[in-house]
Amino acid sequence: MAFPQTRMRRLRATAGLRGLVRETDVRAAQLVLPLFVTEAGRAGDESPPTRPPGRAGRQPIATMPGVDRLSLSAVVEEAQEAAALDIPAVMLFGLPAEKDAHGSGAWDQEGVVQLATRAIKQAVPELLVITDVCLCEYTSHGHCGVLREDGTVDNDASLELLAQTAVSHARAGADIVAPSDMMDGRVAAIRAELDGEGFAQTPILAYSAKFASAFYGPFREAADSAPAFGDRRGYQMDPANGREAVREALLDVQEGADMVMVKPALAYGDLIRAVKRATRLPVAAYNVSGEYAMVKAAAAAGYLDERATVLEILTSLRRAGADTIITYHAKDAARWLQ
Repeated sequence: MAFPQTRMRRLRATAGLRGLVRETDVRAAQLVLPLFVTEAGRAGDESPPTRPPGRAGRQPIATMPGVDRLSLSAVVEEAQEAAALDIPAVMLFGLPAEKDAHGSGAWDQEGVVQLATRAIKQAVPELLVITDVCLCEYTSHGHCGVLREDGTVDNDASLELLAQTAVSHARAGADIVAPSDMMDGRVAAIRAELDGEGFAQTPILAYSAKFASAFYGPFREAADSAPAFGDRRGYQMDPANGREAVREALLDVQEGADMVMVKPALAYGDLIRAVKRATRLPVAAYNVSGEYAMVKAAAAAGYLDERATVLEILTSLRRAGADTIITYHAKDAARWLQ
């Protein structure tokens, strides 16, 4: 029936009515907190002098207010705080003390992510630890795989190194490994290596639709992972391609992914929905550093209400179909949702 019999405003009149018919919810249990961890003793000690020193074991990241590079002791503190807020998982990104052409620190069993994983699992065993599996933070050239003589990334030669990295993370106690490199065939290589080394129960969260996005700038400062030359368009996706994103996700499912991801999140709600429908797997959306920084900058300038804006963004990602949201807003959002 049409107006006046049908009045859509009837169910919007009070907070109670609005809550009763709300279609989409956001809970702390759906959030993942990304953390940047440095070699023990480095955070706050060896950063450029133009940056202000942080609290013990912490170095503030200028482009991401409220986010720090963390020492091993500080990353455990963050993990404990996340668990106390009912955030179920953290995702670790490592900043090694040294880098080389092959990124050998990525699979070092005494590497920074491996040490952090063991420390967190010892201190907060119920908290899930997800580890980013990539070489870009560990290579001297900043690319996500090993290079050929002509400077291009050698896809197939990189697969073994990525698989070794995933196994080293699982051996350290990682609950989920998350390959972010965008090499063809890396999910299958990692699944085979995990299974062969006795980690058949370790899930893979694949960065399936990872775009060559302008929204990654603050992350590359935070993780010291900017390419020394060129860019990553040869392996990360063209932001214009939606059907290709679905195809990438389906290939990862065929190779053994347990969960898939769309990254970035805010401008890609259509692809979150498309990937969810196509794969029928749990889908993660990565609310990336540039998206975080934009909200922080606008809120600091008084242009936006930060709390209302963040919760609206997270709700939109859930409405698009995201089961899990990886976000630097996780701690604040968890407090607001209590």
